[in-house]
Amino acid sequence: MRSACPWRLLPREYPPWKTVYHYFRQWRINGTFEKLNAVLRERLRSCLGRNPQPSAGIADSQSAKTTGVGGEQRGFDGGKKVRGRKRHLLVDTEGLVLKAKVHSAKVSEQGGLKMLLESARAGVLSHLKHLWLDAGYEGSGKRWAKEILGLSVEVVRKPQKPVPEKVAKVWAKEWTKEGKKIYWERLMPPRGFKVLPRRWVVERTFSWLDQNRRMSKDYERLCATGEAFIYVAMTRLMVRRLARA
Repeated sequence: MRSACPWRLLPREYPPWKTVYHYFRQWRINGTFEKLNAVLRERLRSCLGRNPQPSAGIADSQSAKTTGVGGEQRGFDGGKKVRGRKRHLLVDTEGLVLKAKVHSAKVSEQGGLKMLLESARAGVLSHLKHLWLDAGYEGSGKRWAKEILGLSVEVVRKPQKPVPEKVAKVWAKEWTKEGKKIYWERLMPPRGFKVLPRRWVVERTFSWLDQNRRMSKDYERLCATGEAFIYVAMTRLMVRRLARA
């Protein structure tokens, strides 16, 4: 994970690469990586004084470029101008992954959200009550989550664009004529970077994943393999945290 070592270039301290890949494939198919992620997440939440089963979550996606190895479900994300796949994540308020879904980048945000939540419907979704989304899910995605899944959905929007100074001065001047003394500086929103409530949590999770070279791009032939590596990356992070607890 950390070094993005290909299977055939594993260090000699490991068994033959075919043996290692065989067990990786078996654990991917039978869901061992996802189950391990769930157990460690519940234990870490307990150490943090939280309920092991979260009642709220945040969903978002990340478009990742693919390589020339070939594989299934590839497309072009017109919004981000990326050819490859999307990693859709559902995380709790601590940023720990509840569910991961990898699919073609051409799938819209609304369609990807349905795929993500449908796959989590029988598991972690049974405990969720509230869901935070960004403005890209406004419309059918938000409506589907509310009506079909019965979730309370809140869309976190970006702050409004700053008003030009000339326009703010004109507004203040017109209000002054009406007897209202207003300083045009107060009409200007704060400049610079602003952290969006709850949105930063899932963005931080994507940053955690990108610290692993294997996740810098989507090198996998199968989407299921990409999902397994997401759980492996989070397992590595949570084990280190539990060891320090």
